Amino acid sequence: MTKKEIEAIIPHRDPFLMLDEISELETMVHAIGIKHVNKDESYFKGHFPGKPVMPGVLIVEALAQTGAVVILSNPEYHGKIAYFVGLKKAKFRKSVFPGDTLRLDVTITKLKGVFGSGEGKAYVGDHLVCESELMFAID
Repeated sequence: MTKKEIEAIIPHRDPFLMLDEISELETMVHAIGIKHVNKDESYFKGHFPGKPVMPGVLIVEALAQTGAVVILSNPEYHGKIAYFVGLKKAKFRKSVFPGDTLRLDVTITKLKGVFGSGEGKAYVGDHLVCESELMFAID
């Protein structure tokens, strides 16, 4: 799935769209998103000058956006928004730098009514850089 196809599913737009592609998608179950982290990302100007590191909260946001694609790709939820409402057990294991490619692996673990949760893991190559439980509400 291309960036343009992602934009047809979730409402995020540059500079806050944190996905470049979706390489795998099983609607309502699982997806793998890709974020190519480039040196021109605006946040690198201040985080940190001389040693740019992708902020952990933006890695988690990229995971949340991948989860939103999993849910909102279902025609039943077309035009809806999946709001990020909670985070549990977030762990950051390695830094992410310009030039890295993030692989964002998200599985939905629960959906009851408009509330749900999922498990997200972000990798650079084979290295786990972040993992978290993500909670969302659909509106």
